[in-house]
Amino acid sequence: MRALLPGLRVSNALDMVIANGENASGGFGLTPETAEEIFDQGVDVITSGNHIWDQKEIVPILEEEVLPILRPLNYPQGAPGRGFLVWKDVLVVNLMGRTFMQALDCPFHAMDKLLAELNPRPKAIVVDFHAEATSEMGAMGWYLDGRVSAVLGTHTHVGTVDARVLPRGTAFVSDVGMVGAINSVIGSDPEDVIFRFLTQQPRRLNVASGGPLRLNSVLMEIDQATGKALSIERVDREVKE
Repeated sequence: MRALLPGLRVSNALDMVIANGENASGGFGLTPETAEEIFDQGVDVITSGNHIWDQKEIVPILEEEVLPILRPLNYPQGAPGRGFLVWKDVLVVNLMGRTFMQALDCPFHAMDKLLAELNPRPKAIVVDFHAEATSEMGAMGWYLDGRVSAVLGTHTHVGTVDARVLPRGTAFVSDVGMVGAINSVIGSDPEDVIFRFLTQQPRRLNVASGGPLRLNSVLMEIDQATGKALSIERVDREVKE
């Protein structure tokens, strides 16, 4: 990210950059230090997912809401942190799916509640939907079509080729992808992952190192007057480590 994002911000005249940072600390969670590194590289808002609690140092930061970091909105009431914020007149929302994941509150109903109660509500609304199943991601995109500017899937670490603007003006992609080593299994050392599959025994998943790195992302244009997405396209780049 450090090698590519500053240049992309300039060349594409980016107004805002959102990054999912839940695997930034050795593949598991986020610390205040890694969060600051991400912000220093040109990111405006950090979203997360099921690994947000892995590094306990981040919990006070979430509780105090001192940095623009989100945890999924549909965690039960009383969970530290916030599930949405407004940044540069854009409402950014973090949701988490339930298919093959934790049994959280319903993300569909959580989003309905937020849209009904938030007043004033910005026209531009970007949703990071952290989910495992592409079917659930797709369902959320169609459910919110016309009500939000974008539904962007995260979590599988594999960028999908289905980026499009849905009929009522919501940009959608099943999964944005990841930032990390190409020679890996979704960012982890292949040997660690293969060991788990072959033996069904636990082993720590280490972040893969060596070789080229990939940045997966999507670029969107949103009409600030209407909140409708005008376009969405994949922006994938590679760089030698």
